Amino acid sequence: MGTVVDFRSGRSVFGARDDDGLTRVELTWVEKKIEYWIRFGSVAQEKILDRHRRIVSFRPGTVFALARWAANDFGTIISRIDIVRAVAEGEAHQTLPFVRPGGDILLRSEGWPRVERVLQLIDGIEQLGIDPEAVSADHWRHVHNRLTAGQEPRAYTLDLHRAHLLRRRVQQ
Repeated sequence: MGTVVDFRSGRSVFGARDDDGLTRVELTWVEKKIEYWIRFGSVAQEKILDRHRRIVSFRPGTVFALARWAANDFGTIISRIDIVRAVAEGEAHQTLPFVRPGGDILLRSEGWPRVERVLQLIDGIEQLGIDPEAVSADHWRHVHNRLTAGQEPRAYTLDLHRAHLLRRRVQQ
């Protein structure tokens, strides 16, 4: 899929993948109203649109966490976190709001108690000295499935991470 250009302005449309093959994520931050942020992941590019919005881009294969929270006058209306692997052009993917063209969704969690639990698990992985971006995709899927079933996920350990790195090295 190539670049889609607005015929009036000649500019690239955000909803399409540019020729650079990056996955783009639109982030919005309006204090105490809309707060979308990247919890982890190596950003390849960043474009500031205005004081409340920016677009960050990820290279194919990069794993990142997108957290979204929004509220109105009556309280929280959305609390969600998605852990996503950016896909290469032509690769199968799922669509996701604010992510273009989409990605391989490894974990999706909604509701503050579940989102908070995922954030705690990410903190725990970082306390082991492991970058959450480098964690096995299978582990994120495991966490998703266990939380969906209302069960506690197994902890990610240094031994599991070493096994993942060795398996990845052998597969290359």
